[in-house]
Amino acid sequence: MFAKIYDTEIKIDYNNSNDFNRYPGDIMAEYNQSMEEGLDIEKYKDLFQSIAVLEKGEIKKRLSDIIFEIVINADIRSDYKYNEPNDLNSIKEARKAYEIQGAVPEKEELRKKLHGAWAGRVCGCLLGKTVEGIRTDEFIPFLKETGNYPMHRYILSTDITKEIKDKYKFFFYNRAYADKVDGMPVDDDTNYVVLYQKIVDEFGRAFESDDVATAWLKYQSVHSYFTAERTAYINFINCIQPPASAMYKNVCREWIGAQIRGDYFGYICPGNPEEAAEMAFNDARISHVKNGIYGEMFVSAMIACAAITDNIEDIIKGGLAQIPASSRLYEAVMKIYDDYKNGVSVEDCHNYIHSQYDEHTDHGWCHTISNAMIVVAGLLYGEGDFGKSICTAVGMAFDTDCNGATVGSILGMRGGIDCIDEYWTKPINNKIHTSIFGIDTVNIQEAVEKTLEHIEG
Repeated sequence: MFAKIYDTEIKIDYNNSNDFNRYPGDIMAEYNQSMEEGLDIEKYKDLFQSIAVLEKGEIKKRLSDIIFEIVINADIRSDYKYNEPNDLNSIKEARKAYEIQGAVPEKEELRKKLHGAWAGRVCGCLLGKTVEGIRTDEFIPFLKETGNYPMHRYILSTDITKEIKDKYKFFFYNRAYADKVDGMPVDDDTNYVVLYQKIVDEFGRAFESDDVATAWLKYQSVHSYFTAERTAYINFINCIQPPASAMYKNVCREWIGAQIRGDYFGYICPGNPEEAAEMAFNDARISHVKNGIYGEMFVSAMIACAAITDNIEDIIKGGLAQIPASSRLYEAVMKIYDDYKNGVSVEDCHNYIHSQYDEHTDHGWCHTISNAMIVVAGLLYGEGDFGKSICTAVGMAFDTDCNGATVGSILGMRGGIDCIDEYWTKPINNKIHTSIFGIDTVNIQEAVEKTLEHIEG
């Protein structure tokens, strides 16, 4: 689009979008996403492919608008076997019940569990943050070369020799190494748990989706959000409100972004996975649909369950009980669970996940389902041991910091702070650095006390 105003030409620079106009550049991700959702769009595949190879520019943008119209108006294929609703009542109707026995601990024990959950999330995140973005074909050789395979410890700056830097394509410079940090460095995974404590503090436990959207704009810049969240943020600015903000030109609508946001709802709903999942729904729907929503509900519910039971299988099935049993996510998680029960090795589990999702594509690497499978594998094959669990999850690659954080949060809630060896907590020094306006750095123990206040009402 070109115009002349006061003798100044206005020109849109499509080559410097900074992910602010993602849709035209991710047309094939849209095709894959739509096919996975069961949309009847296969007859347009040649059109998708033709637009995908065009240079960035106004023509590609206009044609991508046509693609969006096709997708948003598409019907579900008649042979599609999944039922994946977006509204809460329909989600509840599609659940499969699973009862868990257990009582909410007394205040002092609960305080330890919450401390474990906060610290566990941070430790798991730090473990994975160092290598966020690495792919398995380099990750496994690197771990073997540095004496850390199977993964069992943090990656340290001393592991990264000049030879390592020169040998691998992965960029090892300026990473968050556990022997060099002073507290948890700024990260979107840990930002969210702090931000959502702020949201509950400001809007109460009965917050609504619009409240979350308001808080996003108020407390962080657009650069603190990625993939589906950045798209939703831009949609808010353009007056597109939830739930449409999750759907408008959002190719990332089933990616992992919501799954990493729901921990705090599990923290403040100990023993009540349904309430935790409902809070997670109110959050997830601003940026995600279907399995993107279910991922956050699943994780929030698992954390709520972990407050009242030590049984890993109960925690997983208690989380699954809050999402549609007719969904792709439910099916994928149960596949990992059933394989584990049938004696499938962790190596074969790793290979299966990588056969289902391609880590070399953004869509595969960042999808909710691929990463939820890894979270569940970490929980099962970690056998209740905190360090082994987060290392198993991170060692499977994909979104390493997200999965390490989620597994650490669940195991930390399950076992309390005493289940986390000082080796893991020492680098974080009881601090979380954030990019949240007006907060900067959070003291973990103070955050735990505020969490107790939110539980008590």
